[in-house]
Amino acid sequence: MTARESAPMRTLLFGLLCIGVLLLAGAAMPRWLTFLLTMALANGVVALGIMLLMRSGVVSFGQGLVFASGGYAAALGFRWLGWTDGLLLTLAGGLLAALIAAPFAWLIARYRGIFFAMLTLALSMVLYGLLIKSTAFGGSDGLNMGRVSYLGVRPADAWVGYTNYAVTVVIVGMISVLMRVYFDSVRGLVVLSARDNEIRVEYLGSSVQSLIATNFIIAAFCGGVGGALAVIALGHVEPDYSYWTRSGDFVFVAILAGHHSVLAAFVASVALELVRSFSSAYFPNSWQLAMGLFLLAVIRFLPNGIGSLWVARIRSSAAPADAAARGSA
Repeated sequence: MTARESAPMRTLLFGLLCIGVLLLAGAAMPRWLTFLLTMALANGVVALGIMLLMRSGVVSFGQGLVFASGGYAAALGFRWLGWTDGLLLTLAGGLLAALIAAPFAWLIARYRGIFFAMLTLALSMVLYGLLIKSTAFGGSDGLNMGRVSYLGVRPADAWVGYTNYAVTVVIVGMISVLMRVYFDSVRGLVVLSARDNEIRVEYLGSSVQSLIATNFIIAAFCGGVGGALAVIALGHVEPDYSYWTRSGDFVFVAILAGHHSVLAAFVASVALELVRSFSSAYFPNSWQLAMGLFLLAVIRFLPNGIGSLWVARIRSSAAPADAAARGSA
């Protein structure tokens, strides 16, 4: 069996190991760190969708659209429909975001570069305008939601933070494993080829527009899931979730991570949350400067993103083993 053939199993085992380590570590963490990691993971899964689009050669500046859609879906499902299960609300957030993105996917997939980015940004700002003027959605104040249950069990007050963290770790871990498998699949590699040479991919029989449209919908689902998880943890959603600055945060994380490693999206998201938290605490009047310097340092010394720290080494170590397996076959 070659390294490529065994990749899905290795990805699954590594994902389960990471989930187990994070669950055990969370039990010993202070509450502030557990909450910070919960939000970082929720934001990271949104950035993971942008990473998927980056592998297609485009960047979305409007992921706030699907992030807010997922958050409002969770809040409205809790308030209007009486849904209290956090897993159901998270799934509803992802599906609603994907449904909202689907009608625009084929049209947006025709464009590249700044045109793609501006179209997605425009859609996000349209939603922001609708939300901030709608009294049914709470207007500029947004909506609150109560404490959720999981599979019919409502956690005790002392365990609410850890329970939300644990559920976020499991859901995000599962999505990450599936995304890594998709990256390594034939379709995922064709998408990566389209990033470099669309004409060649078209001559090979694949529709680049169809690939990008599909990835746009997958990225929307990831964004909706992230929005729902964030709202469940915070207990509040507001129109600013769809504002362009929130979308910029997700692009910020994707740039830090690069487009090669799924794990890098979450490492970058955690790093961003830590830098933001400590810089705002110690430099309240100039924390944006600290954020900018941090981004410049990563771009200067890691132009291919944080994931480049380990991706090149993994590929170089896997190449001899793959060649040996083919030779013995």
